[in-house]
Amino acid sequence: MELKNQTALSEFHLLGLTDNHKLLPLIFTMFLFMYLITTLGNLLIIMAISSDSQLHTPMYLFLSILSINDICYSTVTIPKMLVNIQVQDNSISYIECLSQICFVSIFGGMENFLLAVMAYDRYVAICKPLRYTVIMNCFHCILMVLFSLFLSIMDALLHSLMVLRLSFCTELEIPHFFCELAQIIKLACSDTFLNNFLIFVAAFFFGGGPVCGIIFSYIYIVSSVLRMPTSAGKHRAFSTCASHLSVVSLFYGTGFGVYISSAVTDSLENTAIASMMYSVVPPLLNPFIYSLRNREMKKALGKLAGRIIYLV
Repeated sequence: MELKNQTALSEFHLLGLTDNHKLLPLIFTMFLFMYLITTLGNLLIIMAISSDSQLHTPMYLFLSILSINDICYSTVTIPKMLVNIQVQDNSISYIECLSQICFVSIFGGMENFLLAVMAYDRYVAICKPLRYTVIMNCFHCILMVLFSLFLSIMDALLHSLMVLRLSFCTELEIPHFFCELAQIIKLACSDTFLNNFLIFVAAFFFGGGPVCGIIFSYIYIVSSVLRMPTSAGKHRAFSTCASHLSVVSLFYGTGFGVYISSAVTDSLENTAIASMMYSVVPPLLNPFIYSLRNREMKKALGKLAGRIIYLV
């Protein structure tokens, strides 16, 4: 096959979720609605936390940063897909594609680290309540967020720079609605062993590390809660973790589903739909999980709604 190196390569073609053109208006409407709900829901979470002084705690600081991250995560992929459908052009330039790979990796990695940091916050709150304000002070919280961002950026830049070394064939169709790293590597005609090895190593350290942190945090949390003398104390402790556990289950559950789907099916369309579950669904549902399962968030959102209605 004829090769194109990265200097000659100008664009890729995103095949999207289906090749049935009759379904494109439905897909456009569905994704536009999901994007608007994702953005609005997460903005409401941020506004509610910033406007209520009782929520100016580490737990809600991390939640507001998670909401900002979710907005950015969705913005990297969905608007480009909507524009492509609207103008009936599925092309994406090489620079745009590389940028998508980088930013998807940054915000996906940031979500991973933030969930681990939030689990650590719950561990300190329940297992070390007397030292909570000392351990989770403002400086330490900001430091953890910045360190998470630094690791996410380093991981994303590493993968993006490794893509630059690849040469691509004339077949440049991506069976997805955005440039996913694994799909781009599959299109390469040059040796991709180093790229795949790097993905494995990064997943082990940058993915496995936070997962282990979350698991160990909850092992200690559960053991501490079970030692509590009253059922009311146990219920209160578990209720503070319920929303976070739901978000963790959604994020890692959809990611695991994508891995299983890719392993058991050769259908590119099914793989694209499965990948949509981890890139679109968690940012969409996270605000609902935290607002519906958290009493303090309900109160803050109620106050915010009252202020908005009063101003109108």
